[in-house]
Amino acid sequence: MAAVLPNYATGGTADIGDYKLESTSTSQAIRDSSSRKGVNHYKDWPNDSGFQADQDQRTPVQLKVTGDIPAYAAGTLYRTGPGAYKTEANNGKIIVASHWFDGFTTVHRFQIMPPTDSNPLSRVLYNSRRTVDELIEKMKKTGNMESFTFGQKRDPCQSLFQKIMATFTPSPDADSGPPDGHNIGVTMSVNLPGLPLPASHSNHSRGASASGITTLINKTDANRFQYLDPDTLEPIGLASQKVLHPELKGVLAAAHAKTDPKTGDVFNYNLDIGSKSTYRVFRASASTQKTSILATITDAPAAYLHSLFLTSNYVILCVWGSLYSLGGAKMLYTHNVLDAISPLDPSKPCRWYVIDRSTTEKGVVATYTSPTFFSFHTINAYEEESSTSPGKTDIVADLTCYDDPSVLKRFYYDNLMSSSPGALEYNTDTSKGKAARPWLARYRLSNIPSQTDTYPAKRSTKEREAIRDFVAPRDQSVELPLINPCFVTKPHRYIYGVTDRGNSTFFDGLAKFDVQTQNAVFWSEQGQSAGEPIFVPNPNGTQEDDGVLLSVVLDGFREKSYLLCLDTRNMKVMGRADMEGRVGFGFHGIHVRAKVEGRSVSALDV
Repeated sequence: MAAVLPNYATGGTADIGDYKLESTSTSQAIRDSSSRKGVNHYKDWPNDSGFQADQDQRTPVQLKVTGDIPAYAAGTLYRTGPGAYKTEANNGKIIVASHWFDGFTTVHRFQIMPPTDSNPLSRVLYNSRRTVDELIEKMKKTGNMESFTFGQKRDPCQSLFQKIMATFTPSPDADSGPPDGHNIGVTMSVNLPGLPLPASHSNHSRGASASGITTLINKTDANRFQYLDPDTLEPIGLASQKVLHPELKGVLAAAHAKTDPKTGDVFNYNLDIGSKSTYRVFRASASTQKTSILATITDAPAAYLHSLFLTSNYVILCVWGSLYSLGGAKMLYTHNVLDAISPLDPSKPCRWYVIDRSTTEKGVVATYTSPTFFSFHTINAYEEESSTSPGKTDIVADLTCYDDPSVLKRFYYDNLMSSSPGALEYNTDTSKGKAARPWLARYRLSNIPSQTDTYPAKRSTKEREAIRDFVAPRDQSVELPLINPCFVTKPHRYIYGVTDRGNSTFFDGLAKFDVQTQNAVFWSEQGQSAGEPIFVPNPNGTQEDDGVLLSVVLDGFREKSYLLCLDTRNMKVMGRADMEGRVGFGFHGIHVRAKVEGRSVSALDV
């Protein structure tokens, strides 16, 4: 089969040996700066090409596999996130997304097939699709980005009148308009409980996917879903949380829901911003396909919360230091999320709400506070018997933290690209750079009442202290963190993720952090920029760290990507599947195992 990459210069096709090259009609004017001679890259670690990767590989192609990708990794790896960040308008103007979180979404599909008698190595097929075609066409016609964004910088030439008009121009409903008219692409979910099929499902391969996928959706931190065909990746519908429950009418949510590994139930929150902000924490039941509101919280400030915690018996919502100005009302003027987030206020602690997940009657059962911090990603939480109060429970919660939300400004493209002078402001020797590096932390919520206790009709207003058990050094910590999915809601020892140790202007490797020894083992090679790893456990493994990591890596020198397979025990390379094009630096993904004995094993929302 042919492998494909864009042919920018001609706008047509070309042949290189057995490979056929296809173009996405990208203008010569917006070719990657890293492809020009004489460009200097920070510490000789080029990454520019990973931010402008706009190929659209709709026909599956077979990748070249070397080494070993074990048979138990067979299945489908999906990835979502920005592909390109620039496009040319019809009038010749170059439209540029200024923030990485606003790049134009492309979804990728790696189908991993196990070895056979005729094929001794695992085979990998790859296809991709840009999922914002209608949105791009609108930008080309209008010459600007008019939609609500995460952090798009306002045009300084725009008049005050234009800004006011944009503020009071209503945005389309989350579930209206063409499916590819919204930029939705932070996380992905498979078979979300209670989510109906899109109206157009009869025209697509619904339920016919090789992995038995019924619904595949793109998600973001807004209350909206984008349905995708699991094979072709074509956007085929839109929905919001309101289809799960009519009270989930707020505009914000966590991109990272949490799935119970035993029941398949999915947990998340919905944030309704108003004169009094309201969080509704809910459960979507896999067994009943119904959604229940577990708790309604009205005494917490509105905040940008990308994720939450889950244990066997509780949901924990931590409201950390990313509070919205004016309770979120400022977004009406800024028309983006980032400019509406207030600077960190040390006098306002993080608030931890512990919610009983077994019933809709108990709601919040305890509240804790801790000195404030900012976070994107929770890692895992579990329960253990209290060492100080017999009959009580402690909740142990791990997450990746930052000093404050100023790290969000690091993710402007000008601060990330290896050839950009702006990136120098965030090297590890500067105050900005240190604040933009994460640290792993463990918190303990002590003495949760037993579930057999009788809860008062009204929750006590007394808040307890969340104790920080440890903080890992920044050079040992990771982002985009994950654990062996078999240990979700259980005690874990190992945390995996990408590293940011200052060797490049972006992520510079992968690591395995040992909670017990407080040390990390690294994989890193010069000029190789790895994306979020996905842990695929060995079904016959007996140890927590028995499995493989799958990560899409950009070779910055060759400007091509490959799917990397690492042994999770020692972080050594086992195999890889090379591409003839490149995958843009995206956010998150999900691995769905191939059918086993007539059923498929779906990945968890984490």
